Amino acid sequence: MDHFRRIGQLRRRLTKAGLSGLLVTHPPDVRYLSGFTGSSAALAVTRRAARLFSDGRYTAQAPEEVEAAQVQIVSTSPAVSAVEWLAAQPGIELAGFDPAWTTVADLARWKAALPFRLRRTFLSALAAPPVEPLRCIKDEDELSAMTEAALLGCKLFDHVLGFIWPGMAEIEVAAEIEHRARLLGAEGMSFETIVASGARSALPHGRATTARLPRRGFLTLDFGVILKGYCSDMTRTVHLGTPRDKERSAYHAVLEAQEAAVAAVGPGVRCGDVDEAARGILRKAGLADAFSHSTGHGVGLEIHEPPRIGAEQTTRLVPGMVVTIEPGVYLAPRFGIRIEDMVAVTQSGGQVLTPAPKALIEL
Repeated sequence: MDHFRRIGQLRRRLTKAGLSGLLVTHPPDVRYLSGFTGSSAALAVTRRAARLFSDGRYTAQAPEEVEAAQVQIVSTSPAVSAVEWLAAQPGIELAGFDPAWTTVADLARWKAALPFRLRRTFLSALAAPPVEPLRCIKDEDELSAMTEAALLGCKLFDHVLGFIWPGMAEIEVAAEIEHRARLLGAEGMSFETIVASGARSALPHGRATTARLPRRGFLTLDFGVILKGYCSDMTRTVHLGTPRDKERSAYHAVLEAQEAAVAAVGPGVRCGDVDEAARGILRKAGLADAFSHSTGHGVGLEIHEPPRIGAEQTTRLVPGMVVTIEPGVYLAPRFGIRIEDMVAVTQSGGQVLTPAPKALIEL
């Protein structure tokens, strides 16, 4: 991945914002810009230089991973060292930072490390995140990694269908998904696996418990893996035994809503319009009140990234964005249904990255 190009793009944003320096501390942002995968680092960027600060645990790893910035191993806080370095650079009068990832305590420590004359003026909280807009648009390498992660998720779904039986605990299902994911090369799960069965399927975030799978009822499986640092995310809802008519009709309504929203994805389309494509179908089916969350979200180095696919969201989709489309209905205490795909925005529409079956599966 071309980290030199990414830092170059960031520098152009700094120039437009009138900044001569930037402090980056959010680990996914640091990784995106430099390639560093460790847990402790700060990246300082000026218009002419970039330097990554880390601690002694990464003495060997940091120089191996980072090419687009000089590496400096420090014995104190990497962020404090980065602030001190920025303040010592000639011509740097103002350094920005992202307040979304900065605690009050962090800021106090950074200011205390500065010369007294700079403590009130040198560090500037940015009104808009500096790296996030770059991360929203995935390049070919990122899309390749995300496609690979998504297809691994589909393999996991196919595998677990042959593993499920009534009476087994939800946590057994989750454990099998996560074990198989590791065997297939996943670096980890992108979030805590959701396995929600029977009445618990009506919980949008029903994480796996010791509850036993019913002989008859819905089972929602929502999971994702991390490959090369990038997350996948998919949901499928299957039915144990034969569904009743109301269950079958509700499933078909969610599937129609999900496919309508997927079809609405395309360059220039407002996120709110994609949300409405799903919500409108459920409204006609009398189920809109049971759809209690947004239709989707961006995904990448983090499982939840901009943009948000929600009601009245005016952000327009751009080729290279990857979003989830995941409408659902939750009819507590009876049942719930959610279907989710990852979709990459292309020049002509949307490409589904998770082609696992979506027709109602009865086990």
